[in-house]
Amino acid sequence: MTVEELKIRQLSNQHLLSPADKVTVLHDLCGIQAQFMANAIHALKIRCSDFQEDTVKEGLVKNWTIRGTVHVFAEDDLPLFIHCNNGQDYRNNDWHGKSFWNQRYGWALTPERQAYFVNVILEALKDSPLTRDELKDICRQSGMTEPEESSMFDQWGGGIREMCERGFINYVVQEKKAFCLSPAFTPIPEEEAMLEIARRYFTHMGPSTIHDAMYFFHTTAAKVKAWLSHLPVSSVECSGRTYYYIDTHQTYDQGMPKCLFLAGFDQLLLAHEKKESLFLRPEDMRGIFNLAGIVMPAVLLDGEVVGKWKKKNRRLTVSLFKPASQPVKNTISDYAGSLWDDVASIVFE
Repeated sequence: MTVEELKIRQLSNQHLLSPADKVTVLHDLCGIQAQFMANAIHALKIRCSDFQEDTVKEGLVKNWTIRGTVHVFAEDDLPLFIHCNNGQDYRNNDWHGKSFWNQRYGWALTPERQAYFVNVILEALKDSPLTRDELKDICRQSGMTEPEESSMFDQWGGGIREMCERGFINYVVQEKKAFCLSPAFTPIPEEEAMLEIARRYFTHMGPSTIHDAMYFFHTTAAKVKAWLSHLPVSSVECSGRTYYYIDTHQTYDQGMPKCLFLAGFDQLLLAHEKKESLFLRPEDMRGIFNLAGIVMPAVLLDGEVVGKWKKKNRRLTVSLFKPASQPVKNTISDYAGSLWDDVASIVFE
């Protein structure tokens, strides 16, 4: 299989050449990374056949999932992503066991105090979702000390994250940090769930190498190989690498798209080891994957990342990695016009 054929398959499997309904896209892509909600919405916009700005958030939830990062995903996938220690900790308000959080230096919540404030938060959320700051105020009014607040509302998760991971609450699907009660669900055992997620990965984000899967799942080669041994994968060689995929018997007769505006943290780039990306030249990697851990919105031209973009209000700024001819700029501008109807000016840098 040629590099061009691999690219077409990856683009098509991710619904960038063959749009699908929103729920199908979310299922197939194992959710969408959502540190910045605008990125997740754009990732859906360029993939969904039924995208509507005012209803896109319906049926979505937001929580920590793959790689320990926040994703938006379909509500019916809660059992797949929120394992609750194989269901043993599902809505369990007993915190006496050792955890990543209560073993950290400076953890100030005793098991009893943590259980108390979990109940305070759950009671407060019964009426409506609340922001992080609103929950902090309510906890302070209920006697939470500053050290306890630092533990419960740690910037990397803390006690609030533990509540999410035990099926109590989710993030509200919006940019501003807020929380809501989670709908009831029955967790799937983690091993079973991860095999299903791996099946989706090799079906809808492949063809992929073992390194790609290690990068996407933040896991070991041994774990990926174990999944592969239980999945109906096929393999193909290209440029000295072995790529694995699950054949869906679809045809890949689409041409390479002339231009695409990928989202920040787009799954097309996150699904594969960035140093081995088929779409991104090594010399341009830091232009997209910066040292602060941000994955910039990328401009894909003829199957290659040629720059990044930023849209603020009605102004679109396109920063190209190399000087481009006017016809190339015209192509990018034409595609921008077909994607957004409110762009008043396009600036190339």
